[in-house]
Parts: sequence; structure tokens; C-alpha cells
Amino acid sequence: MALMSGKKGLVIGIANDRSYAWHIANALKNHGAEMMFTNLPGEKMERRVRSAIDDLGIANPWLRPLNATDDAMIARVFAEAAEHAGGKLDFIVHSIAFADKTYLEMGKFIETPKEVYLQAMEVSAYTLVSMSRAARQYMNDGGSILGMTYYGAEKVVPGYNVMGVAKAALECTCRYLSAELGRTGNGIRINTISGGPLRTLSAMGVGGLSTMLDQVATKAPLGRNIEGGEVGDTAVWLLSDLSSGVTGQTIYVDAGYCVMGM
Repeated sequence: MALMSGKKGLVIGIANDRSYAWHIANALKNHGAEMMFTNLPGEKMERRVRSAIDDLGIANPWLRPLNATDDAMIARVFAEAAEHAGGKLDFIVHSIAFADKTYLEMGKFIETPKEVYLQAMEVSAYTLVSMSRAARQYMNDGGSILGMTYYGAEKVVPGYNVMGVAKAALECTCRYLSAELGRTGNGIRINTISGGPLRTLSAMGVGGLSTMLDQVATKAPLGRNIEGGEVGDTAVWLLSDLSSGVTGQTIYVDAGYCVMGM
């Protein structure tokens, strides 16, 4: 069943064919969505993202460079995407985060400089605000916005450090945005998925990733780590009309690891 047939939206955050954004885009494509994409500025990043989109089987993709910390650029890219989509956007996927990997090591959190802390907050959390603001005017029939988070926002995960702080801010930002977008944004919904650890490009920069994967496989109720496609399938549900009564939530896709106390 094509849950996203006729829906058009913007996917932000594909880095390669292992990234969560790629798995989400793949699931959206399989359910009939039409997507537009962005890449970090620069020819190297454009080539990398184009290669990943080619692996999705999407020919001649709509792709634009985007610096997520440039609000004027966000407004311009979102306007161009909406124009390409016929004047409206049905969904936005926000799957970006950044922190200086020098400080994503066990025992390094207390050494985090102010500029590194603030940069992580801006890229990983504030951009959900700026992108929601840019998207709101083009989601005039309602729509769905999705962000990506991780359990390190709720509990201490050694090595996740400032990224955990930023993800906690992202989840709280989602809740506050849901309260406003639901009433003043024509019923726009916004949620986050807390995916289990996956060997993505960004995750490889976190010290202790192998330990995280081993812990989940050992302790999660399902006795394994998740696959990227499982996050993609959950994203389709949250971006489709099937989740019309769901907003402001963090949905865990982590093989049940988050429910365990010990």
C-alpha cells in the first residue's frame, strides 16, 4: 500500500547510503512519495549525496546545496522546493547533527569548549526551529515534520557527550514546536524518532560506538541491533496520514533497549 502517494517533501541529511536519512528516503520512495534533497555546500558533498540518491533509483533528483546555519539560505531553498512541488510541502525530514568529534570521547565532556557546545546546539537543535519556520507557510493543508534523535538525550551514554545535550534540546524543541504548529500552522505535526545505534557516517565519529552496539545486542528485548529500514518504516508512518493524531512525540526504534533498567 502506497501510504505516501501524492505527497511531496524535502529530505535533509543524506550523507551516504548508510545514513538514517537514506533509509527514510528509501522507505518514502517505496510508498510513493516525491522527494527533494539537499547537500552540504561543496562539489565533494554534492557528488556523495548524488551517489547515494542514485542508489535509491531516483533519476534526475531535485538537489540543492544548503548550509543549515544560514537562515536566509534555508528560506530560499525551502521556497524553491515548494515551487518545484507545486506550491506546497507535505513533509520535512530533518536528519542533521554535528559536534566536534574531538570531544565525543569518553571523559572529554567536561573539556568541551563553549564554541563547540554552542555549535552542536545550533546545528543539531536550533535548525529544527529555523526549518520549521521556513516550512510552515508551505504546509497550508497541514503536514508532518520529522527529526532524528538518540537515547543519549535521556541517559548518559559514555562518549556521546555534547551531542546528547544537543539531542535533549532537539526533543524539547520538538515538543514546543508541536504546541505552536498544531494550532497556528494548520495542524502541522512534528515528531522525532530515537533510533538505536547504527554505523552511519556521523555515528562513526562518536567514541564507544562499538560498545553501544554490543550493549544493545546483549540487553535489548529483541536481542539485536536495529536495521536502518526499520527506522525508515517508522518514518513513513509518522509522515503519513496514519499518524494524524500523533505530535510532539519521541518514538523509540531501538529493539526495545530503552525500556531496560539493567
